[in-house]
Amino acid sequence: MGHKGCPDEYPISLIINGFEIAVFQLTKFDLEDWTCGYLFSEGFITDADDIKAITINDEMGSIHVSLRTDFDADQFFTKKKHYTAGCGRGVTFFSMNDVKNFQKAAAADQTYKLSYLLKKRSEFAQNSRFYLETGGMHGACIVDETGRLTIREDIGRHNAVDKIIGHALRNRLQPSRLMLLTTGRVSYEMLSKAAKFGFPVIGSRTAATKQAVQLARYLNIEVVGYLRGKMAAIYTSAGRVENDLAADSVVERSLEGGELATRH
Repeated sequence: MGHKGCPDEYPISLIINGFEIAVFQLTKFDLEDWTCGYLFSEGFITDADDIKAITINDEMGSIHVSLRTDFDADQFFTKKKHYTAGCGRGVTFFSMNDVKNFQKAAAADQTYKLSYLLKKRSEFAQNSRFYLETGGMHGACIVDETGRLTIREDIGRHNAVDKIIGHALRNRLQPSRLMLLTTGRVSYEMLSKAAKFGFPVIGSRTAATKQAVQLARYLNIEVVGYLRGKMAAIYTSAGRVENDLAADSVVERSLEGGELATRH
C-alpha cells in the first residue's frame, strides 16, 4: 500500500479594513468561503453582502477584506482571544456569554431517519477528496433537502466548518433546510459556529463534548455522534431525527459522556 501525501497548512494573516486580526493556519482551498464564514461566526458581518471585497495574496500569505461598514478596531482589540481546541491553529473572539443571545434553532423543514444520516455520512467520506489523498484533513458537509452534498476541507475542523458556513452564506442557503455533517469532535466553539448560522441538525463521526451538548439542548439543536457504519450515538432529543435502526445500534449519551440507555 502506497503512502499518502502530507496535508498542507499555511500561516495566513486576516486583515480587515487595514487592521490585522490574527494569523491562522489554513489549507489553501476555498479561502473566500472561509473568510465569509469566519467573519460571520465572529460577528463582523451579518450576511455576505456586508463584504465589499476579498483579496487573497498567496505570496504574502494574507487575506485583505474590505467591509461596507466601519470597523471599530479599538473596541475589537479589547476583546479577549480564545484559542480553539484541536488541529490547525484557530482563534475566536466571541465570549462564552455571547452564545446566550443566540436564537434557538427554528423548526426544521424536514425530519431525518437515522439511517439517512449514516448514508450521507458514508457519501461524505467517499467524496472527501483531500482526506482520501492525504489521510490528514478534516471536512464539513451540508446536505440540502434534495440530498445533495457540498463538502469543504481544511487541516482544522473549525476552519472546515467556517468554509461550509461561508459557502451557505454566499449562496443564500436557508439553514432550516440543511443538515451539517463534520468529521471533527463537536466542541463548544464548533457548536457555537453551527448554532449562529442556524443548523437544526449536526452529525459527526466522533464525539460531542459535555459543554456542546448542554448548549445544543438549550438552543434546541439535534446532535448525533459516532456516525459509523450502522451505529450512532444520540446526544439530544429535539425531535428532528427518527431512530429506525436496530435497538443495539444506537445509544443515548448522558452529559457526562456515558451511555444512558439503548434507544428503541
